[in-house]
Amino acid sequence: MDQMVEQKKYLLFLGVPDSEFVKKTYGGYHNVFVSLLGDEGEQWDSYRVVDGEFPDEKDLEKYDGFVISGSSHDAFRDTDWILKLCDIIKKLDEMKKKVLGVCFGHQIIARVKGGKVGRARKGPELCLGNITILKDAVAPENYFGEEVPTSLRIIKSHQDEVLELPESAKLLAYSSMYEVEMYSIEDNFLCIQGHPEYNRDILIDILDRVLAGGHITEDFVATSKATLENNEADRKFWQKICKNFLKGQASFLV
Repeated sequence: MDQMVEQKKYLLFLGVPDSEFVKKTYGGYHNVFVSLLGDEGEQWDSYRVVDGEFPDEKDLEKYDGFVISGSSHDAFRDTDWILKLCDIIKKLDEMKKKVLGVCFGHQIIARVKGGKVGRARKGPELCLGNITILKDAVAPENYFGEEVPTSLRIIKSHQDEVLELPESAKLLAYSSMYEVEMYSIEDNFLCIQGHPEYNRDILIDILDRVLAGGHITEDFVATSKATLENNEADRKFWQKICKNFLKGQASFLV
Protein backbone atom coordinates (compact mmCIF):
# COMPACT_ATOMS: atom_id res chain seq x y z
CA MET A 1 0.00 0.00 0.00
CA ASP A 2 2.83 2.40 0.91
CA GLN A 3 4.27 2.14 -2.58
CA MET A 4 1.12 3.76 -3.99
CA VAL A 5 1.63 6.98 -2.00
CA GLU A 6 2.87 9.67 -4.37
CA GLN A 7 6.23 11.17 -3.48
CA LYS A 8 5.95 14.68 -2.03
CA LYS A 9 8.04 17.29 -3.86
CA TYR A 10 9.25 20.63 -2.53
CA LEU A 11 11.21 23.45 -4.12
CA LEU A 12 13.62 25.82 -2.41
CA PHE A 13 14.41 29.24 -3.92
CA LEU A 14 17.89 30.17 -2.63
CA GLY A 15 18.62 33.89 -2.56
CA VAL A 16 22.06 33.47 -1.06
CA PRO A 17 25.37 31.79 -2.02
CA ASP A 18 26.79 29.15 0.34
CA SER A 19 29.37 30.50 2.76
CA GLU A 20 32.56 28.47 3.15
CA PHE A 21 31.48 27.53 6.67
CA VAL A 22 28.01 26.34 5.62
CA LYS A 23 29.44 24.46 2.63
CA LYS A 24 32.09 22.72 4.75
CA THR A 25 29.86 21.99 7.76
CA TYR A 26 26.49 21.18 6.17
CA GLY A 27 27.14 20.82 2.46
CA GLY A 28 25.29 24.07 1.70
CA TYR A 29 22.11 25.95 2.62
CA HIS A 30 20.01 23.40 0.71
CA ASN A 31 20.92 20.84 3.37
CA VAL A 32 20.36 23.32 6.21
CA PHE A 33 16.76 23.84 5.06
CA VAL A 34 16.10 20.17 4.35
CA SER A 35 17.38 19.20 7.82
CA LEU A 36 14.70 21.50 9.27
CA LEU A 37 11.81 20.83 6.88
CA GLY A 38 12.42 17.54 5.10
CA ASP A 39 11.10 14.07 5.83
CA GLU A 40 12.17 10.69 4.54
CA GLY A 41 10.95 9.84 1.06
CA GLU A 42 10.47 13.44 -0.08
CA GLN A 43 12.15 15.13 -3.04
CA TRP A 44 13.69 18.54 -2.37
CA ASP A 45 14.97 20.57 -5.33
CA SER A 46 16.68 23.94 -5.06
CA TYR A 47 17.34 26.77 -7.50
CA ARG A 48 19.91 29.46 -6.76
CA VAL A 49 17.73 32.36 -7.94
CA VAL A 50 20.34 34.91 -6.84
CA ASP A 51 22.50 33.49 -9.68
CA GLY A 52 19.62 33.56 -12.17
CA GLU A 53 18.69 29.87 -11.76
CA PHE A 54 14.94 29.38 -12.05
CA PRO A 55 12.66 26.40 -12.64
CA ASP A 56 10.58 26.22 -15.80
CA GLU A 57 7.17 27.70 -14.94
CA LYS A 58 5.40 24.65 -16.34
CA ASP A 59 7.16 22.54 -13.68
CA LEU A 60 5.77 24.52 -10.72
CA GLU A 61 2.56 22.51 -10.68
CA LYS A 62 4.34 19.28 -9.66
CA TYR A 63 5.53 20.69 -6.33
CA ASP A 64 3.55 20.43 -3.09
CA GLY A 65 5.21 23.41 -1.45
CA PHE A 66 7.85 26.10 -1.84
CA VAL A 67 10.36 27.88 0.41
CA ILE A 68 11.98 31.27 -0.29
CA SER A 69 15.21 31.75 1.68
CA GLY A 70 16.93 34.79 3.05
CA SER A 71 19.29 36.96 1.01
CA SER A 72 21.77 39.78 1.50
CA HIS A 73 19.92 41.59 -1.31
CA ASP A 74 17.04 44.02 -0.69
CA ALA A 75 13.60 42.65 -1.49
CA PHE A 76 12.49 46.14 -2.59
CA ARG A 77 15.07 46.42 -5.41
CA ASP A 78 14.23 45.94 -9.10
CA THR A 79 17.12 43.61 -9.96
CA ASP A 80 16.28 41.18 -12.78
CA TRP A 81 16.28 38.06 -10.62
CA ILE A 82 14.18 39.74 -7.91
CA LEU A 83 11.58 40.85 -10.48
CA LYS A 84 11.50 37.34 -11.94
CA LEU A 85 10.99 35.88 -8.46
CA CYS A 86 8.14 38.36 -7.91
CA ASP A 87 6.48 37.02 -11.07
CA ILE A 88 6.83 33.44 -9.84
CA ILE A 89 5.32 34.35 -6.46
CA LYS A 90 2.32 35.85 -8.30
CA LYS A 91 1.99 32.63 -10.28
CA LEU A 92 2.20 30.49 -7.12
CA ASP A 93 -0.44 32.71 -5.51
CA GLU A 94 -2.78 32.13 -8.46
CA MET A 95 -2.13 28.39 -8.15
CA LYS A 96 -2.85 28.56 -4.38
CA LYS A 97 0.43 26.79 -3.65
CA LYS A 98 1.94 26.72 -0.14
CA VAL A 99 4.86 29.15 0.11
CA LEU A 100 7.04 29.62 3.22
CA GLY A 101 8.94 32.92 3.20
CA VAL A 102 12.02 33.36 5.41
CA CYS A 103 13.60 36.81 6.01
CA PHE A 104 14.07 38.10 2.42
CA GLY A 105 11.34 35.63 1.44
CA HIS A 106 9.02 37.12 4.07
CA GLN A 107 9.72 40.60 2.67
CA ILE A 108 9.40 39.84 -1.05
CA ILE A 109 6.04 38.11 -0.52
CA ALA A 110 4.80 41.23 1.30
CA ARG A 111 5.99 43.32 -1.65
CA VAL A 112 4.20 41.13 -4.21
CA LYS A 113 0.97 41.16 -2.20
CA GLY A 114 0.86 44.95 -1.94
CA GLY A 115 2.74 45.62 1.30
CA LYS A 116 5.69 47.96 1.80
CA VAL A 117 9.28 46.88 2.47
CA GLY A 118 12.31 49.04 3.32
CA ARG A 119 15.28 49.59 5.62
CA ALA A 120 14.60 48.56 9.20
CA ARG A 121 13.58 51.69 11.09
CA LYS A 122 15.35 50.64 14.30
CA GLY A 123 18.44 49.35 12.51
CA PRO A 124 19.79 45.89 11.62
CA GLU A 125 19.59 42.82 13.82
CA LEU A 126 22.11 39.96 14.02
CA CYS A 127 21.31 38.06 17.20
CA LEU A 128 19.07 35.64 19.00
CA GLY A 129 15.80 37.55 19.32
CA ASN A 130 12.52 37.07 21.12
CA ILE A 131 9.21 37.59 19.32
CA THR A 132 5.72 37.90 20.77
CA ILE A 133 3.01 35.64 19.36
CA LEU A 134 -0.49 37.05 18.85
CA LYS A 135 -2.20 33.99 20.29
CA ASP A 136 -5.70 35.03 19.18
CA ALA A 137 -4.53 35.45 15.58
CA VAL A 138 -3.12 31.96 14.99
CA ALA A 139 -6.58 30.37 14.58
CA PRO A 140 -8.20 28.99 12.47
CA GLU A 141 -5.19 27.72 10.50
CA ASN A 142 -3.07 27.23 13.66
CA TYR A 143 0.25 25.78 12.57
CA PHE A 144 1.42 25.90 16.20
CA GLY A 145 -0.38 22.81 17.48
CA GLU A 146 -2.35 22.59 20.72
CA GLU A 147 -0.04 24.73 22.84
CA VAL A 148 0.43 28.23 21.43
CA PRO A 149 3.36 29.94 23.20
CA THR A 150 3.34 33.58 24.27
CA SER A 151 6.76 34.12 22.70
CA LEU A 152 9.43 32.29 20.71
CA ARG A 153 13.17 32.72 20.30
CA ILE A 154 14.56 32.86 16.78
CA ILE A 155 17.86 33.84 15.17
CA LYS A 156 17.67 37.20 13.38
CA SER A 157 19.92 38.38 10.54
CA HIS A 158 18.54 41.30 8.55
CA GLN A 159 18.69 45.03 7.86
CA ASP A 160 15.29 45.43 6.12
CA GLU A 161 11.75 44.90 7.36
CA VAL A 162 8.11 44.82 6.30
CA LEU A 163 6.98 48.40 6.95
CA GLU A 164 3.35 47.86 5.97
CA LEU A 165 1.51 44.55 5.74
CA PRO A 166 -0.53 43.70 2.65
CA GLU A 167 -4.26 44.21 3.27
CA SER A 168 -4.88 40.47 2.93
CA ALA A 169 -2.25 39.56 5.56
CA LYS A 170 -2.83 38.58 9.16
CA LEU A 171 -0.16 39.57 11.70
CA LEU A 172 0.97 36.61 13.82
CA ALA A 173 3.95 38.00 15.74
CA TYR A 174 5.85 41.21 16.54
CA SER A 175 8.83 42.29 18.68
CA SER A 176 10.21 45.38 20.39
CA MET A 177 12.35 46.00 17.29
CA TYR A 178 9.91 45.21 14.45
CA GLU A 179 6.16 45.49 14.07
CA VAL A 180 5.98 42.56 11.62
CA GLU A 181 7.86 39.42 12.71
CA MET A 182 5.47 36.88 11.24
CA TYR A 183 2.30 36.90 9.16
CA SER A 184 0.11 34.65 7.06
CA ILE A 185 -2.07 35.19 4.00
CA GLU A 186 -5.00 32.79 3.79
CA ASP A 187 -3.53 29.29 4.09
CA ASN A 188 -1.01 29.53 1.27
CA PHE A 189 1.60 32.00 2.60
CA LEU A 190 3.43 31.83 5.92
CA CYS A 191 6.17 34.43 6.38
CA ILE A 192 8.80 34.72 9.11
CA GLN A 193 11.29 37.59 9.50
CA GLY A 194 13.75 35.50 11.52
CA HIS A 195 15.62 32.38 10.45
CA PRO A 196 14.06 29.14 11.75
CA GLU A 197 16.74 27.18 9.85
CA TYR A 198 19.74 28.89 11.51
CA ASN A 199 21.65 27.70 14.58
CA ARG A 200 24.16 29.52 16.78
CA ASP A 201 27.19 28.37 14.73
CA ILE A 202 25.73 29.80 11.51
CA LEU A 203 24.98 33.11 13.26
CA ILE A 204 28.50 33.32 14.76
CA ASP A 205 30.02 32.69 11.32
CA ILE A 206 27.85 35.47 9.80
CA LEU A 207 28.83 37.90 12.57
CA ASP A 208 32.54 37.15 12.08
CA ARG A 209 32.28 37.59 8.28
CA VAL A 210 30.30 40.83 8.49
CA LEU A 211 32.78 42.19 11.05
CA ALA A 212 35.71 41.22 8.80
CA GLY A 213 34.02 43.09 5.96
CA GLY A 214 33.91 46.24 8.10
CA HIS A 215 30.11 46.48 8.12
CA ILE A 216 29.62 46.24 11.88
CA THR A 217 31.67 47.11 14.98
CA GLU A 218 33.26 44.79 17.54
CA ASP A 219 30.85 46.18 20.16
CA PHE A 220 27.90 45.22 17.93
CA VAL A 221 29.31 41.68 17.61
CA ALA A 222 29.89 41.37 21.37
CA THR A 223 26.30 42.47 22.09
CA SER A 224 24.96 40.05 19.48
CA LYS A 225 27.00 37.09 20.76
CA ALA A 226 25.85 37.86 24.31
CA THR A 227 22.27 37.02 23.28
CA LEU A 228 23.44 33.43 22.70
CA GLU A 229 24.81 32.96 26.23
CA ASN A 230 22.80 30.31 28.10
CA ASN A 231 20.11 30.71 25.47
CA GLU A 232 19.09 29.11 22.18
CA ALA A 233 16.47 29.39 19.46
CA ASP A 234 13.27 27.37 19.73
CA ARG A 235 14.31 25.46 16.60
CA LYS A 236 12.15 22.39 17.30
CA PHE A 237 9.06 24.51 17.71
CA TRP A 238 9.84 26.43 14.51
CA GLN A 239 10.31 23.11 12.75
CA LYS A 240 6.84 22.07 13.90
CA ILE A 241 5.23 25.34 12.73
CA CYS A 242 6.90 25.26 9.31
CA LYS A 243 6.16 21.59 8.69
CA ASN A 244 2.56 21.97 9.83
CA PHE A 245 2.15 24.80 7.35
CA LEU A 246 3.89 23.16 4.39
CA LYS A 247 2.51 19.68 4.91
CA GLY A 248 -0.77 20.16 6.73
CA GLN A 249 0.41 18.13 9.70
CA ALA A 250 -1.18 20.06 12.55
CA SER A 251 -2.37 16.87 14.23
CA PHE A 252 0.76 14.92 13.33
CA LEU A 253 3.44 17.04 15.02
CA VAL A 254 2.92 17.74 18.70
